[in-house]
Amino acid sequence: MAKISPFKGFRAPRNMVHLVASRSYISYSSAGLKHKLTTNPYSFINIINPEFGEKKKTKANTGKRFQHVKEKFDEFIAKKIFIQDEQECFYLYRQNFLGHEYTGIIAGTSIDDYQNGVIKKHEHTIIKRELIFKNYLELTDFNAEPVVMTYPDDKPIAKLYEKYTQTRPEYDFMSANSATHEFWVINNKKDIELIIKEFEGFDSLYIADGHHRSASSNLLGQELRIRNPHHTGKEKYNFLMTYLIPESQLHIMEFNRLITDLNGLTDDEFLAEVSDYFIVHPLEVKTFKPKSYNQIGMYMEGKWYALDAKVGMFDENHPVERLDVSILTNNLLDPILGIKDLRSDPRVQFAGGMQSVEDLVKLVDRKKIKAAFILSPVTIDQLKAVADNHQYMPPKSTWVEPKIRSGLVLYKISE
Repeated sequence: MAKISPFKGFRAPRNMVHLVASRSYISYSSAGLKHKLTTNPYSFINIINPEFGEKKKTKANTGKRFQHVKEKFDEFIAKKIFIQDEQECFYLYRQNFLGHEYTGIIAGTSIDDYQNGVIKKHEHTIIKRELIFKNYLELTDFNAEPVVMTYPDDKPIAKLYEKYTQTRPEYDFMSANSATHEFWVINNKKDIELIIKEFEGFDSLYIADGHHRSASSNLLGQELRIRNPHHTGKEKYNFLMTYLIPESQLHIMEFNRLITDLNGLTDDEFLAEVSDYFIVHPLEVKTFKPKSYNQIGMYMEGKWYALDAKVGMFDENHPVERLDVSILTNNLLDPILGIKDLRSDPRVQFAGGMQSVEDLVKLVDRKKIKAAFILSPVTIDQLKAVADNHQYMPPKSTWVEPKIRSGLVLYKISE
């Protein structure tokens, strides 16, 4: 039984939201970040870069830096760039991007559900990163970027969403990447109760994007429970801000692999070793994507190859081992190239689904990398099978859309 909660969000006035909401901070180049901070004083990016333009700066990821972030957030509230809703709400958000439409709600999901397995994970998290973001959340007292979770398609919920999407949205704007963003406030008591009741009927919610944010919110919530002698379970630290989207609308894209060298092997030696694990099909094509699962595309030295995993090279019944990302690692990157740790080995790079195959071909042709490996995307059923079996996918296995704008609505933790 999944438990969700409405909340009193902080958000921008209708005529300012297009200036305030931004894409994720980590997606900006140094030049792009500087341009945004210089030209747009209303962007949420200014809050998490509170010392921009100052000669003396505090150390990143420290309490002092996080305190400055909090002060900048308070400044935005004082200037009424962010205004808190008077009622607890759910927030219906629809995004159209590159031909895909995504419609879901922003809500609080329960850290109890995270702890007891109702909220299911498929990605290993790093404790150091969990602790840094936990401290950030505690000192800033807000969450600005929701975790993305998915739930089974549900007709009553879809019907309710449709009722709202036929009305004028509170927000309606286009971002620089040509994505359109629409946003409705759900503050009707009966509608809120219907949504809560429908989610209570779900046995599981699946994290699609935001495993570290989820883990950090859980850590903080547990600590604040212990510190609070009057804890009731209704405090907002008992929940984490989440964008909940039906399974049919979640878009999972592939995370392709790039390698910089062949571990001392010649091209012919490398291909010979690859043929021990895969049936190698040379192709006379300009571009290629795998036609089926357990097939991998490889581009090297101006040539395309289709690599079909040989029988017995992986466990077809294991939820992780049967994934193409695992087949590539366990039968090529590790045994042939000696790449043992995808997180730390500098010889392997990753290209998310938004980076085209044509772009990767150019990198190989320009000798920036030695070879590119093109994978099939993980399916929602594969993702759920991994999570249901308490397993973890290899690093960088999924590129998930939609990406939610930071600062679209903020969740205050201390309420």
